[in-house]
Amino acid sequence: MTGSLTIRPVTGKRDRKTFIDLPFRLYKDDPNWVPPLKREALGLLDPEKNGWYSHAKAQLFLAERDGRVVGRISAHIDLLALDMPAAQGFGPGTGQWGLMEAEDDGVFRALIERAEQWLREQGMTRVLGPISQSIWEEPGLLITGYDHPPSVMMGHAKPEYRGWIEAAGYAPVKQMMTYELDITQEFPPIVQRIIKSGEKNPRINVRPVDKSRFDEEAAIILGILNDAWSDNWGFVPLTPPEIRDVGVKLKPIVFNDLIRIAEVDGVPVAFMITLPDLNEPLKGLNGSLLPFGWAKLLLWLRKPKVRTMRVPLMGVVKSLQSSRMASQLAFMMIEYIRRAAVQDYGASRGEIGWILDDNQGMRSIAETIESHVNKVYQVYEKAL
Repeated sequence: MTGSLTIRPVTGKRDRKTFIDLPFRLYKDDPNWVPPLKREALGLLDPEKNGWYSHAKAQLFLAERDGRVVGRISAHIDLLALDMPAAQGFGPGTGQWGLMEAEDDGVFRALIERAEQWLREQGMTRVLGPISQSIWEEPGLLITGYDHPPSVMMGHAKPEYRGWIEAAGYAPVKQMMTYELDITQEFPPIVQRIIKSGEKNPRINVRPVDKSRFDEEAAIILGILNDAWSDNWGFVPLTPPEIRDVGVKLKPIVFNDLIRIAEVDGVPVAFMITLPDLNEPLKGLNGSLLPFGWAKLLLWLRKPKVRTMRVPLMGVVKSLQSSRMASQLAFMMIEYIRRAAVQDYGASRGEIGWILDDNQGMRSIAETIESHVNKVYQVYEKAL
């Protein structure tokens, strides 16, 4: 490749727009890439619109060759992650990189080296990647499942990235999986028996959320989530600013019957969030709501009809984990949402995840309802 390569920091709105625009060129011929709404993508890079920045800092970089942008990367540090136990993935001295895209291996190596340099300058001694940018957004590199589009809030990548990362000295540290299943079919008899047993238990109540009490319901789910996931690899507690901003983003695709809270003796102990696959209507908009995309999307949001429903988050309080009731509550929530998804939204396919490779409880539930792995994402680490 001719021409000199330069790596420079992103400064200002014009650079951020250039940063967001690059994948639209790199993936234009990939039928399985789903263009994000550029406005939403820009919001994730804006400290005033992304609550993650309340406890994190980041530096974006662009790679240019002869004045043409050929790559991008984010180097970032989550200050809450630095306080987490090292055995859970992060811990003191651990930074991250993500949002990486590159035309070729040489560009990739230059970007990685610049991100590593910035992290060293910030006092980091270890790096994880790709994590784009919060662990709650798009962690990991897609290594299995390139042949079909990602569902809402899931990442996509070029197959060659895996080899480039590993050639740069990175070793796999954790895998996250998504499971898919045909939700038009009833679950196996053993699952149906477990559900019916739970329905006879007067202590159990599985209810839909009430969107008219959005903030109150979000607080209940946040409390369960931060307790249920607190021992998981990569856990960083979600904060009120993040919940506020994520709520603004997701509220249009929140539907009462697709999100359930399970109560035992009147106390909320478990939840399951299901989202209609927003990527289905977004795929044809090429990142913009103009000139008529906004009307199409608004019409879709009034009553979505989708093929796929995704379960991005599910949790049971730690005091019940590993108990029979935990799996019973999970099966009840899954079944009630499955019925609503098929009957009211025309869905035929479900996707659960991501699920950590060492989360045996959740993997067992996924396998019991006869789902199978359709995508695998991998996080890498390297000493700095």
